[in-house]
Amino acid sequence: MPLPRPTGPRRRKTPPREPVEPVDFDEAADTFALLAAPTRVRLLWLLAQHELDVSSLAEAVDATVPTVSQHLAKLRLADLVTARAEGRRQIYRVEDRHIVELVTQAVHHHAEIRSRGTRLRGS
Repeated sequence: MPLPRPTGPRRRKTPPREPVEPVDFDEAADTFALLAAPTRVRLLWLLAQHELDVSSLAEAVDATVPTVSQHLAKLRLADLVTARAEGRRQIYRVEDRHIVELVTQAVHHHAEIRSRGTRLRGS
Protein backbone atom coordinates (compact mmCIF):
# COMPACT_ATOMS: atom_id res chain seq x y z
CA MET A 1 0.00 0.00 0.00
CA PRO A 2 1.56 3.31 -1.01
CA LEU A 3 2.09 5.96 1.62
CA PRO A 4 -0.13 9.05 1.49
CA ARG A 5 1.47 12.09 -0.03
CA PRO A 6 1.99 14.93 2.44
CA THR A 7 -0.14 18.01 2.10
CA GLY A 8 1.16 21.50 2.61
CA PRO A 9 4.60 22.88 1.94
CA ARG A 10 7.65 20.67 2.31
CA ARG A 11 10.21 21.88 4.80
CA ARG A 12 13.23 20.76 2.81
CA LYS A 13 14.00 18.78 -0.26
CA THR A 14 15.19 15.25 0.28
CA PRO A 15 16.87 13.05 -2.27
CA PRO A 16 14.77 10.31 -3.86
CA ARG A 17 14.78 7.15 -1.79
CA GLU A 18 13.94 3.52 -2.29
CA PRO A 19 10.24 2.63 -2.02
CA VAL A 20 9.13 2.08 1.58
CA GLU A 21 7.19 -1.06 2.43
CA PRO A 22 5.15 -1.75 5.60
CA VAL A 23 7.82 -4.20 6.80
CA ASP A 24 10.31 -1.31 6.81
CA PHE A 25 8.27 0.40 9.54
CA ASP A 26 8.18 -2.82 11.57
CA GLU A 27 11.93 -3.24 11.30
CA ALA A 28 12.54 0.43 12.13
CA ALA A 29 10.41 0.01 15.27
CA ASP A 30 12.49 -3.06 16.19
CA THR A 31 15.65 -0.97 15.83
CA PHE A 32 14.24 1.78 18.04
CA ALA A 33 13.21 -0.83 20.63
CA LEU A 34 16.76 -2.17 20.64
CA LEU A 35 18.07 1.38 21.13
CA ALA A 36 15.75 1.95 24.10
CA ALA A 37 18.55 0.80 26.42
CA PRO A 38 20.84 3.76 27.23
CA THR A 39 23.85 1.45 27.55
CA ARG A 40 23.36 0.25 23.97
CA VAL A 41 23.15 3.83 22.71
CA ARG A 42 26.38 4.64 24.56
CA LEU A 43 28.07 1.55 23.11
CA LEU A 44 27.03 2.51 19.59
CA TRP A 45 28.20 6.08 20.20
CA LEU A 46 31.62 4.84 21.30
CA LEU A 47 31.87 2.33 18.46
CA ALA A 48 31.00 5.04 15.96
CA GLN A 49 34.20 6.80 17.11
CA HIS A 50 36.60 3.84 17.43
CA GLU A 51 36.85 0.10 17.20
CA LEU A 52 37.01 -1.23 20.77
CA ASP A 53 37.12 -4.51 22.65
CA VAL A 54 34.58 -5.51 25.29
CA SER A 55 36.85 -4.64 28.23
CA SER A 56 37.44 -1.11 26.93
CA LEU A 57 33.73 -0.68 26.28
CA ALA A 58 32.83 -1.95 29.76
CA GLU A 59 35.21 0.52 31.35
CA ALA A 60 33.92 3.39 29.19
CA VAL A 61 30.26 2.79 30.08
CA ASP A 62 30.99 1.83 33.72
CA ALA A 63 29.46 -1.63 33.37
CA THR A 64 30.68 -5.17 33.85
CA VAL A 65 32.16 -7.15 30.98
CA PRO A 66 29.29 -9.72 31.11
CA THR A 67 26.69 -6.92 30.93
CA VAL A 68 28.39 -5.27 27.97
CA SER A 69 28.83 -8.65 26.29
CA GLN A 70 25.08 -9.25 26.52
CA HIS A 71 24.33 -5.85 24.99
CA LEU A 72 26.87 -6.46 22.22
CA ALA A 73 25.34 -9.87 21.49
CA LYS A 74 21.95 -8.24 20.91
CA LEU A 75 23.50 -5.54 18.73
CA ARG A 76 25.33 -8.22 16.71
CA LEU A 77 22.16 -10.27 16.24
CA ALA A 78 20.50 -7.16 14.82
CA ASP A 79 23.52 -6.57 12.54
CA LEU A 80 24.15 -3.18 14.14
CA VAL A 81 27.72 -4.07 15.11
CA THR A 82 30.30 -6.53 13.86
CA ALA A 83 33.28 -8.11 15.55
CA ARG A 84 36.60 -9.39 14.34
CA ALA A 85 39.15 -11.45 16.18
CA GLU A 86 42.42 -9.82 17.15
CA GLY A 87 44.37 -12.44 19.01
CA ARG A 88 42.10 -13.61 21.81
CA ARG A 89 40.06 -10.40 21.82
CA GLN A 90 36.98 -9.50 19.82
CA ILE A 91 37.15 -5.99 18.39
CA TYR A 92 33.75 -4.38 17.78
CA ARG A 93 32.72 -1.73 15.30
CA VAL A 94 29.61 -0.20 13.78
CA GLU A 95 29.37 -1.02 10.09
CA ASP A 96 26.14 0.74 9.17
CA ARG A 97 26.47 4.47 8.50
CA HIS A 98 22.70 4.86 9.01
CA ILE A 99 22.99 3.64 12.60
CA VAL A 100 25.93 5.97 13.21
CA GLU A 101 23.89 8.88 11.85
CA LEU A 102 20.78 7.90 13.81
CA VAL A 103 22.63 7.67 17.14
CA THR A 104 24.70 10.80 16.48
CA GLN A 105 21.65 12.85 15.54
CA ALA A 106 19.65 11.65 18.56
CA VAL A 107 22.47 12.35 21.02
CA HIS A 108 23.23 15.79 19.55
CA HIS A 109 19.51 16.61 19.49
CA HIS A 110 19.15 15.93 23.20
CA ALA A 111 22.39 17.71 24.06
CA GLU A 112 21.09 20.78 22.23
CA ILE A 113 17.75 20.62 24.04
CA ARG A 114 19.55 20.27 27.39
CA SER A 115 21.82 23.23 26.59
CA ARG A 116 18.73 25.37 25.98
CA GLY A 117 17.35 24.33 29.35
CA THR A 118 14.28 22.71 27.86
CA ARG A 119 13.06 19.14 27.89
CA LEU A 120 11.03 17.05 25.52
CA ARG A 121 7.54 16.28 26.67
CA GLY A 122 7.33 12.94 28.42
CA SER A 123 10.96 12.95 29.51
